[in-house]
Amino acid sequence: MTNAVDEQSVRGSASASSVRLPLRPELADEEPYGAPQLDVPVLLNVNENPYPPGEDVVATIAEEVARAARGMNRYPDRDATVLRRDLADYLEMETGVHLAQFDVWAANGSNEVMLHVLQAFGGPGRTALSFAPTYSMYPEYARDTHTEWVVGRREDDFTLDPAHAVELIRQVRPSVILLASPNNPTGTALPAATIEAVCEAALTVDLDGARPVVVVDEAYAEFRRPGTPSAVALLERYPNLAVSRTMSKAFAAAGMRLGYLVGSTKFVDALRIVRLPYHLSAVTQAAAGAALRHRESLMAQVAALRAERDATVAWLREQRLPDGLPFDVADTDANFVLFGTFGDRHAVWQGLLDRGVLIRETGPDGWLRVSIGTSSEMAAFRAALTEVLQEQGEEQA
Repeated sequence: MTNAVDEQSVRGSASASSVRLPLRPELADEEPYGAPQLDVPVLLNVNENPYPPGEDVVATIAEEVARAARGMNRYPDRDATVLRRDLADYLEMETGVHLAQFDVWAANGSNEVMLHVLQAFGGPGRTALSFAPTYSMYPEYARDTHTEWVVGRREDDFTLDPAHAVELIRQVRPSVILLASPNNPTGTALPAATIEAVCEAALTVDLDGARPVVVVDEAYAEFRRPGTPSAVALLERYPNLAVSRTMSKAFAAAGMRLGYLVGSTKFVDALRIVRLPYHLSAVTQAAAGAALRHRESLMAQVAALRAERDATVAWLREQRLPDGLPFDVADTDANFVLFGTFGDRHAVWQGLLDRGVLIRETGPDGWLRVSIGTSSEMAAFRAALTEVLQEQGEEQA
């Protein structure tokens, strides 16, 4: 006999279900972020580009990824210098603003970019401020970095009142201000004057000699209507301002996971401190650079989606609820449309799903959001919604 402990008896001393893990208390009742993933014919619930990249784009990506694969025994360029130069060139073409490569940062989707922002400028004892309704991941970035989360309000038409924003900035004294333009889930773009008012107010807040940072999230900027400016034009005036973008939407590259931010070199260098080593793989860098070489053809798809979006807005505004009232349809500069308001939005959502069309049950109570798909997908959406409304009207008769 020995005094050795029987390993099997130790393993069996407690069932897996009875072992409590030391989860952070604020995460105890949380659910992972994500939209429903269901196998239906028409998927219009997540804001993807419905058109896959063309064969010429695929061929260029494959060639560049193969080249990168031959050196995969080495770590990638940890600061993605070539890709950041290419992104600066693209942004100059898209906005008309000259940018240096070291004023651009890149990461695994704009989600990681935003997490870097909160890691660098948020934290215990600090506050992040935004204005609801807005992107539902923002409070999660704050939660994950132990940053207090405060939200102001948007107006009934989802615009942002500059006076309200300025007053709240002065009251809350945040270290980070997040503005989505176009906003998700509403599609609302912010006028330059509103962004300027926020940036000016931030400069009046003294945080032990520092000033709050303002980040304008332009994930859907390429879909904005003519005449809607980008906040990139304001960067030279406001050193505490940065603009975040993504290749997921306009570049039909949601599966690539490439987001980026442009700001001052000092702002970008702060993000380099908190990023994980080699956070952006050589494959991702190669694929993103290849896609950027096809920006003209990919932007042509964006123009088609804008036209489809505008047609969808016009059609929705012609529809009537079962009680005869017209739809509420938010003005949108994104690749989706928020519409309502329904007494039972879930019933409408379910009715569409029963007909093979999946949209998003999100936003304020009573509203639904449809992402813009191909012309055939949008035709299926219109037909399904017409049937659902007719069925509900008959039930109420």
